[in-house]
This record gives sequence, structure tokens and C-alpha cells, in this order.
Amino acid sequence: MEKQILDYTLVPAGLLLMAAYHIWLLFFILNHPNKTVIGVNAFNRRFWVSAMMEDVSKNGVLAVQTLRNNMMASTVLASTAIMLSSVMAALMASKNGDRSFGVVFGDKSALGISIKYLAILVCFLLSFLLNVQSIRYYSHASILINVPFKKMSLSPNSHQLTAEYVGTIVNNGCYFWSLGLRAFYFSIPLFLWLFGPIPMFLSCLLMVSMLYFLDITSKSIWPSGASELEENHPHNGEGNRDTDGARK
Repeated sequence: MEKQILDYTLVPAGLLLMAAYHIWLLFFILNHPNKTVIGVNAFNRRFWVSAMMEDVSKNGVLAVQTLRNNMMASTVLASTAIMLSSVMAALMASKNGDRSFGVVFGDKSALGISIKYLAILVCFLLSFLLNVQSIRYYSHASILINVPFKKMSLSPNSHQLTAEYVGTIVNNGCYFWSLGLRAFYFSIPLFLWLFGPIPMFLSCLLMVSMLYFLDITSKSIWPSGASELEENHPHNGEGNRDTDGARK
């Protein structure tokens, strides 16, 4: 019973720490997007879509190839997530052997081990669903981004409105990709929970520190002259930080 107390204290503390960080990050993105790599990437993707749609005959292949690369990244994560989900389901269904391997402190009961496996399985399934949605948005964007709007008899503002709409779709695809990757991040502390609540809590501390380094920029890297567009689109969501290189 004394060992189970660690599960009742350290595990909720670690999960609360992860949840609190992401709530703070969401607040920071909504109110100060220019101080986050996430917000700046979302803003620059809108510029990229507008640039690609200015001349479809020159930029069409480049735009489709870029979206295809992003789609492949989502496909790899989705395939990995569903494979790991199958592995976890097989381990849960297996009744052979002692599944409390490696647990030094914490709950070693069959129910406790099953809850740990179920938590990891939920993370992988959630990652799969999020990445599938990302593929869906990228697929739509790959068609819309090559529509020759300048040759269509539309109102003068229609091109800008359409470019804005396509930019929103591309950003949505990146948001779902990044959320699917976050589900993978969450699975790491849950996996270490199999070895006890102490490794799980320590991994939560390390994970929050790493994510802060990836999400927040130490100086404003907002493009010059972007303040007007920032007012029109202040709430830029989460982007694909992990493909953008090191923290600036």
C-alpha cells in the first residue's frame, strides 16, 4: 500500500504538470504569437500559400511536392501509431507471464498494469486519428492550391480571400500533425510509468523542459511589416516546429 501511494501522488502530479504547460502554451500562442515559434510558423505558412498561388504555372509543382512531403510525414506517424496500438492491444490481451516487469515502486496489481497499457494505447490511437485528419487537410490543400484564380472571372478580392482559405487549410493540416506528435510525446511518460511512478514523473519534468525549448523563442522573429496582418489573424495555432530546425 505504501508503494501505491507513489502512484497516487507522482502520477497525477506529472500529468498535471504536462496539462498545465500546454494550457499555458495555448494562452501564450493566442495572446503573444510573435514570441512563439508556433505562431511565427503559422503566419509564414500563410505567406507561403499566397506566394505559391500568385503564379500557379511556375509554383504549382513546388507547392504540391511540399504538401506531399508533409503528407508523407503524417502517413509515417499514422502508420507507426496504429502499429504500436496493435502491439499494446496484443500485450493487454496476453495473459501469459508477469506483466509487472521492471516495476520497483508503485502499483503492481493486474488492474494497475492494465490501466497503464490502456493509457498508452489511447495515446497511440489519438495520434493515429489526428494524423489521419492531417492527411485529409493536406489532400484538400494540394488540389485547391493549384486552382488558377487569376484566370477566373471573379471579384477583385476573391483571389486574396481564396488564398486565405487555402492557407487556413494548410495550417489546419499542420495543427493536426503537431497534435498527433504531441500524443506521441505524452506516450513517453506513460510508457515509463510501466517501470514505476518515479521514472514517469521525472520524464514529465524533462518533457516540459524540452517542449518549452521547442515552442518558445527567446527573441521576436516576427517578419517586418507583419503587425497589420497579425491584427487580422491574431490567433495562429500550433505549427510543425519539429521540421523547422533548431530554436531561433
